[in-house]
Amino acid sequence: MELRVLNYFLTVAQEKTISKAAEVLHLSQPTLSKQLKDLEEELGVQLFIRGNREISLTEDGVYLQNRGKEILALVDTTTSNLQKNEVIGGDIIIGGGETQTFRVLSVLLNDLMGSYPDVKVHMYSGNADDVKDKIDKGLLDFGLVIDPVEKQKYEYIPLPVSDRWGILVNNDHKLAKKSAVTPNDIHDQSLLISSQTLVNNQLSEWLGGNLNNFNIVGSYNLLYNASLFIKDGTSIAFCIDGIINTENNGLTFVPLMPELTSKTNLIWKKKQIFSNAAALFLERLKQEIETKSS
Repeated sequence: MELRVLNYFLTVAQEKTISKAAEVLHLSQPTLSKQLKDLEEELGVQLFIRGNREISLTEDGVYLQNRGKEILALVDTTTSNLQKNEVIGGDIIIGGGETQTFRVLSVLLNDLMGSYPDVKVHMYSGNADDVKDKIDKGLLDFGLVIDPVEKQKYEYIPLPVSDRWGILVNNDHKLAKKSAVTPNDIHDQSLLISSQTLVNNQLSEWLGGNLNNFNIVGSYNLLYNASLFIKDGTSIAFCIDGIINTENNGLTFVPLMPELTSKTNLIWKKKQIFSNAAALFLERLKQEIETKSS
């Protein structure tokens, strides 16, 4: 499959008509139609359902669309990094969960961009499972993941700060006035929890038993939408501190007692070959951590 034809396919999938896609690509409609037909024959699958007004994707077409976007993104990043090889430049792509620990990285990244204008930083938000999947596929240079998380198959650096766990409640909730909450305080509450299995194992230990003994009403992978749900209802969410700005927001963060904290790690693929920008970032991060620990 040629990348040029893959781009044709993605353009048609986005524009939903051959005529609009041909205009965007500066091709004739017959030429584009033939390229798509040849692609379907090459792959041995039907990619489109051709309606009266619009084209829609088959299940195989949706699969190719998702994979195709990843393929072209990887090509673009690789090309950019190779072209910047003679100077410090190229893309640094970092994925991570929501954590205040990202500020450790953001200071270094801003310094790097200030010194080297050809450096570009791209950020992706997702939970640990999403981030590890994209690292495995080569779509991220680094991932910021919060313990507990399986990271043995990656290279990683523990960052020198911890996140504090607690609950997020609306200001009218009876627990909002407490300075800290215990397992007994939340035994009868409607709980939202993280969708990550290992995180839930950690919370289960803090609660002193099986999560099934508590009233779990839902889950989330990123906190912002969950915070809106909390704000408009009576549920509470287990979360880490500092992700949602609770000031004048109708929400309150209450820490857990006994205290529960998690370390954050920067992970990357073993034997990863970085762009010179990403390699310099990692070198400076290691120096920063060494300095703070000495």
